[in-house]
Amino acid sequence: MLENKDWNFNLELVKNFFNEKLSHISAEALGWIAVLVLHAATVPSLLAVMAGLTDRLPGVDLVLLVWTGLALMFVKAAVQKDILNLVTIGFGFIVQAAMMALIFFK
Repeated sequence: MLENKDWNFNLELVKNFFNEKLSHISAEALGWIAVLVLHAATVPSLLAVMAGLTDRLPGVDLVLLVWTGLALMFVKAAVQKDILNLVTIGFGFIVQAAMMALIFFK
């Protein structure tokens, strides 16, 4: 059994952890999730077109705005040498381009 003295901890260390480490981890995770959500914005409608459930493609303005945002995030990741975001965004572009090619050249 743990004695009472084992439960003592420095509250200042916990506070510093949350202020320094957790905020950095959260910011990185939110940025990565943002990239995934942007890529996923057009996927449902492209899959529906590929499955023949609808003939309505996503709006050109939506696709242009999403891809412009992703391209800017790609440039930002390249400047920061953030390999994870570079790979994620690059892979997302390849998958979306392949899906569009399958739709248009069907």
